Amino acid sequence: MDVGADEFEQSLPLLQELVLGADFVGLDIEFTGLRSNQSRPQQISLFDLPSEWYLKTRQSVQQFTICQIGLSVFSSIEGESNKYVAHSCNFFLFPTTFGVLDSEFSFQASSVQFLNQYGFDYNKFLKNGIPYMNEEQEKKIKHNILTGNWKVRSSLDKDQIKVVIDEVTRWLDLAEEGDWMTLPGIAGFQAFEIQLVLRQALPNIWTVLRDQGIIVKKVSKQHRWYLENTSCDRESCWKEKILLSARGFSVFFQMLVKAQKPLVGHNMMTDLLHLHEKFFRPLPESYDQFKLNIHSLFPVLIDTKNVTKDIWKELNFPRVSNLSEVYEVLNSDLNPTKSSGPVIIHASKCEKYAETKYPHEAAYDAFLCGSVLLKVAHLLLWRVHGAGSLPELSFPLYLDVLAPYVNQVNLIRAGVPKINFSGPDYPSIRPPILLLSVRRWPGVSEQQVYREFQNLCKFDVRRLSRSQFLLLTNKFKDARSILREYRGHPTLQISLYRYWRHSPDINCLLQVCGVVATWALLALVLGRPDP
Repeated sequence: MDVGADEFEQSLPLLQELVLGADFVGLDIEFTGLRSNQSRPQQISLFDLPSEWYLKTRQSVQQFTICQIGLSVFSSIEGESNKYVAHSCNFFLFPTTFGVLDSEFSFQASSVQFLNQYGFDYNKFLKNGIPYMNEEQEKKIKHNILTGNWKVRSSLDKDQIKVVIDEVTRWLDLAEEGDWMTLPGIAGFQAFEIQLVLRQALPNIWTVLRDQGIIVKKVSKQHRWYLENTSCDRESCWKEKILLSARGFSVFFQMLVKAQKPLVGHNMMTDLLHLHEKFFRPLPESYDQFKLNIHSLFPVLIDTKNVTKDIWKELNFPRVSNLSEVYEVLNSDLNPTKSSGPVIIHASKCEKYAETKYPHEAAYDAFLCGSVLLKVAHLLLWRVHGAGSLPELSFPLYLDVLAPYVNQVNLIRAGVPKINFSGPDYPSIRPPILLLSVRRWPGVSEQQVYREFQNLCKFDVRRLSRSQFLLLTNKFKDARSILREYRGHPTLQISLYRYWRHSPDINCLLQVCGVVATWALLALVLGRPDP
């Protein structure tokens, strides 16, 4: 089910009911870009601590925006054992442009091409995107609306409002008191904005918002005064409605937060960064504060990428590179629990995913996240209890067996493989850092070193000194391979990096300590009195 600005407000009550009755919610987000083409020091690498990775990625999150959010709400069916229904919705989003709010964001050509390849509807994003704002933006616009200190910002809105005022003014010249006209095709908070402008500009009209558009009625000044002071449609009332419409998807985000349901994604770290930045507050500079904020918003996070890593190795499943392939393996005969696992059906308005695949459509990927979670949880339970002694199946039981993976979110290309949102991060389990010492290659750069090894294996490279470089990979076999292949090489000598032995800072400190000790010893000898 696709939801744009025109349908969103009418959908809110149903969406709230679905979330409150859910066992968990699957999430996927599509963006206008993933990572900006920054200078090399700002590119993420395997050398990055989680806090360094966060600060680098934070810049890209602030540069790009969300174009589509997919949610798949999974609920167990009462009276049916281990059977779930999934309500999947696509939400097209576009930043609020109202009053002082006029966001700037970038497009990345590769991301646009990628989404276009999979049929993404940019018209719905640009023309019918649901507005949204974070808490700081909401405070500003709320103050401006309620105090009357607001103005139409965009030239498009100004032109549209000018046309509307001209049309109403021409009609007023010929209309009799009590006559009315309709302004069709105006919806959302822009309908409230136009009503504000009309009421301020024309003292002998009254406006009412109906399904068919804005109704403009010619009234006397006395009747206008009466309506302003007695109508349930008073200006002060629908200023609040303007704010509600301008908040858009942020209203539903707050519903999701209050529901406190487990949130499930796949490689969901970037999703969480955008949720914080776009709907909660601007991302803080402190990595630890970011973790605390996310944990308070969503106390139970499950990243299916992190969950599937372990069981994939144990069951010798074929190598997979994306979420769709994970789902296909779990639905195949390779899965020993295929016939006994959970049954998942699509809700009546979401049946297009039942027969057809829509990879990289956000709601479809959100559905895959939830389905993978249930199937992997069942596998974990089967591993613990065996095929013949499974207890009565329920989502709380699945959640218990998933406990070691809760709040552990996969981290792509960093010094640690995952982030722990409910406590300190775990130490790195990456292969050891290698030290490359270069001889007879003056002026060698990091890029040249990278190209030297790229045909054998992929390493992140960091300069240590004029002729030394650190090499780091996320695969132990690559580290062993390069140590073996370059043993005895005349120009490139590779060994294990030892911090206390090779660090320039430690070497410098030891040299200083040596000089100080030498001078102290010399002073002691020279200052000793003759016997």
